[in-house]
Amino acid sequence: MENSYEKRRPRSDFDIHKTGTKVFKIENLFPYSFAPVQKDPSSEEWGRIMHSDGAGSKPIQNYLHWKETNSINVFEWIADDVVAMNLDDIFCVTADPAVEFVDYVAINKFKLPKEEFLEVLNNGFKRVFETLKKYGIDISWLGGETAEVSDQLRTVDVAGTVRAKVKIKNAITGEKIMPGDAIIGLGSYGKAIWEEKENSGIMSNGITVARHCLMTPEYVVKYPEIADPEVMEYKGKFKTGQYLEELKMTIGEALISPTRIFTPVLKFIIEKYGSKDIHGLVHNTGGGLTKILRIGREVHYVKNNLLPIPSIFSLIQKESGRSWQSIFEGLNNGIGIEIVAPENLATQIIEDVRQFNVPVGIIGYCEVNQEKEKLSTPHGNRMTIISKYGTFDYPYEEID
Repeated sequence: MENSYEKRRPRSDFDIHKTGTKVFKIENLFPYSFAPVQKDPSSEEWGRIMHSDGAGSKPIQNYLHWKETNSINVFEWIADDVVAMNLDDIFCVTADPAVEFVDYVAINKFKLPKEEFLEVLNNGFKRVFETLKKYGIDISWLGGETAEVSDQLRTVDVAGTVRAKVKIKNAITGEKIMPGDAIIGLGSYGKAIWEEKENSGIMSNGITVARHCLMTPEYVVKYPEIADPEVMEYKGKFKTGQYLEELKMTIGEALISPTRIFTPVLKFIIEKYGSKDIHGLVHNTGGGLTKILRIGREVHYVKNNLLPIPSIFSLIQKESGRSWQSIFEGLNNGIGIEIVAPENLATQIIEDVRQFNVPVGIIGYCEVNQEKEKLSTPHGNRMTIISKYGTFDYPYEEID
């Protein structure tokens, strides 16, 4: 088996390291938690949490799908992407169901019918929030902003911001992660009980790499607005309507599969077990399976039993020519959420998750990071993935 532990960390194929986290210093009551929490000036008992994120470049793929199918309803699923990218992040810290949400839409009205697009997107948000309400999650949708920026944007971009509160004593801080804890993975593929159709598991990360390696360059000629005019990066051999047996859906359907919203599961798990037994929660967005390095301190996370990797990720790896080391670092590979909890509770937690028809299993364990002095990471964490494609260590940069 191949081992990738190297002297220096090569540049990633995916944009996973957010420069903003290094430049903009913010207050955080719990530096080892998944999302930052700040003091609530009005109460010592509560903290406040706010998060802003978007669907990334995924709306470009939705746009291409619309142009090829003439079905503007495909834009509805962007609502799932935006809500998931925000809501799941904050629910990795708190389970308080009272959440405020605003959206931001930037649109090129010369490429998309603005009113029709907004109507479809509005329907998507309403559907998502009505579904969440059935699980006790009350989203106050406080409106948003629509900007016509045709001179700045080729197609469309959608983002959102959420705000919630967290009771300080109940926060999932990551500080309790200890040797022997189990890592439980929740699948992003299949069909959860609240979903309407099968999901490829792609979520909203690595979409630029995915569409560039899979979609035919013919689309750049046909729809030049989907690419940088100076960079012809579409190198694939597939069209959106091409059905692949291994995917059980078309390429286009796989790439625009909505990001799974795990909040109903997270709320249930946190309320049942509390911060005493749930030591850490991770939403595998930018950074893929390395996202867990954000939480805890001086931990070596060993993932030696990944969930079955959905076919869309194997296809991306094959067609892009990127190493599995890079694919694990940039994509979720079918694991949307990770729960870190005592090993003796893992079996019961898995049973609790299964009632939502979400794939789940123990994917690894925690141990003390004995090599923390060698690693240039803020928390002294390291992760090892042991897979049939090789053994990979992250981060794999040693200090000179």
